[in-house]
Amino acid sequence: MRRVTCSMGVSLDGYIVGPDGDFGWAAPGDEVFRFVTDEIRKVGVHLLGRRLYETMLYWETADQDPSLDDSMLEWAALWNALPKVVFSTTLPAVQGNARLASGSLAEEIERLRAEPGEDDIAIGGPTLAAEAAASGLIDEYRIRVHPVLVGGGIPFFPRSGRRVDLELVETRTFGSRVVWLRYRVTGPLDSQVA
Repeated sequence: MRRVTCSMGVSLDGYIVGPDGDFGWAAPGDEVFRFVTDEIRKVGVHLLGRRLYETMLYWETADQDPSLDDSMLEWAALWNALPKVVFSTTLPAVQGNARLASGSLAEEIERLRAEPGEDDIAIGGPTLAAEAAASGLIDEYRIRVHPVLVGGGIPFFPRSGRRVDLELVETRTFGSRVVWLRYRVTGPLDSQVA
């Protein structure tokens, strides 16, 4: 069965976006960018919320940007070929290799898990990831911890009042001091945590 993964950059104090909406501190250096490119190769479909989808639209035409190096052009080619499902109640249509979700997040994941193949189902965007986490739909968390404290903003893990047990599967430390952590969910969501 296909795994559902959530992979994002996060500040050491747990935020994916700072209080001012900035996430420039999460821009990957060359080594991390290559790693993220290799990670996306293992994804069969990417589920996105509207804001992340709109942010990633840049890559639809990035191959026309003469300032991009080969690694960024490679990322653009991989990203554009990747099927995407966008969850939005406001977008009338989407571009590229994307479609608007026709069902709930749980229904889409159930349908995608039933499809043949071993490639991951990746979830991106804080709102969509929070919904998936609250519903117990995420199998693995892949976190790139950046050496910065931003002091507030949008948290990687929303306050759900639930406990989820995790097993550390793999780690990696990059020259930029970014630390990658891969955790597997080992048990169902427990009820309220004290």
